[in-house]
Amino acid sequence: MLVGLPGAGKSTVAHLLAATWGCASLDTDEMIATDVGCDASEFLRREGEPAFRERELVALRAALGQDAVVSTGGGVVTTEQARALLKGEVTIWLDGDDEVLVERLADGDRPLIGNDPISDLRRLRAQRAAWYGDVARAKVSSNATPLEVAREVMDAAKVTP
Repeated sequence: MLVGLPGAGKSTVAHLLAATWGCASLDTDEMIATDVGCDASEFLRREGEPAFRERELVALRAALGQDAVVSTGGGVVTTEQARALLKGEVTIWLDGDDEVLVERLADGDRPLIGNDPISDLRRLRAQRAAWYGDVARAKVSSNATPLEVAREVMDAAKVTP
């Protein structure tokens, strides 16, 4: 399981890890999109955060039953139920410098990141950092290249290809 703020590289690193380990790569936002028939971002805007978090919990539970590296949405840790599930898994927190995350978010659609992305990321970090730390086996810097980050995650997870 990979957790972290938007732009931390969770989806990209999950794909690399899955390719290395010969398993699937699942993204809870993509699972939600498939379930609801529209982008997860659109669903969040349309239905609101409480409805989105409910769908996210369903996606997380479904992902747990599969042989896969799972990339979670940045806010998955905001619900107690999801945190309880993540604590039982090998969960790694990917975190990067705000400037790096903002650069990665430039082309994305992130409903919780507005016109001042640095301030929004700092607000989300302040809200979520303790939860990320609570569920994660380790924290890995995602400032490096995706391949370097994947190697660090493998080391932190104590899993070898």
